[in-house]
Amino acid sequence: MKRIMKRKYLFAFAAGILLMGCNRTDKLSDAYGNFEVDDVIVSSEVAGNLLQFDLSEGDQLKVGEQVGLVDTTQLYLKKEQLEAQKASIQSKMATVQTQIAVVKQQRANLEVDKNRVTKMLADSAATQKQMDDITGGIDVFNKQIANIRTQKVSLKKEIDVVDAQVAQIEEQLGKCHITAPISGTVLEKYKEMGELVTPGQSLFKIADLSYLNLRIYVSGAQLAHVKIGQKVTVLIDNTKTTDTKLTGTITWISSEAEFTPKIIQTKEERVKLVYAVKVKVPNDGSLKIGMPGEVRFNQSN
Repeated sequence: MKRIMKRKYLFAFAAGILLMGCNRTDKLSDAYGNFEVDDVIVSSEVAGNLLQFDLSEGDQLKVGEQVGLVDTTQLYLKKEQLEAQKASIQSKMATVQTQIAVVKQQRANLEVDKNRVTKMLADSAATQKQMDDITGGIDVFNKQIANIRTQKVSLKKEIDVVDAQVAQIEEQLGKCHITAPISGTVLEKYKEMGELVTPGQSLFKIADLSYLNLRIYVSGAQLAHVKIGQKVTVLIDNTKTTDTKLTGTITWISSEAEFTPKIIQTKEERVKLVYAVKVKVPNDGSLKIGMPGEVRFNQSN
């Protein structure tokens, strides 16, 4: 009986070893790390109350989608004031244009008189003084027109200044509309509707979760075997005994060595100099931020 039990025990043990060998390969991975994401923190560009802020953590947003609005009342009133100021200047501009037309007509009348006096002067029916008076009057009108045109140029510059101020206000009004800078998932929300915000204050964090980056660390000896654009095999835990294999692409390699991050367990490993590497991995929903992962540079193994 003991011999039979012993044989059963040895058979079960061997089967367990064989099963582990089938599910999890004996080859150690080349590098280890954790998944992270390229997130974007959206901040307010203007000061005011949040009149609208319709988003929650986990929401899916499209690039350019509006999710909030900062109070625009003061900016709108300022724009109305500038528009009224511009209308007033334009009214002065029209008056100046009318003045120029009047003076030009007066000058034209003198030009007619000058032609008439020129003919009369040839027949000795007019005096030189009459001609001089008319010529002097025409010169006066020319100076008046030049002076009025100077006023017109000055008013035009005033309109240009007001237009520039209106453009600045419109730009600020545009910044009051809070939109998603990229398509992605809202990771964190820092403000609520009705709160007062100031320029530079963080409103929410968003990231594209269609892919994640596995940040790994390689030694100087391994560095020669990795390059930008290289395809690698990424392993994540499936069960206690099996892994799920994914394909990743190396997108970044640090140009400077650093000490192994403190998340490494042993002090001996933390004092080693390593190079950080990012591996971009498509995410089908199974990858999560902070999840551990492994990399094998030779996919054939």
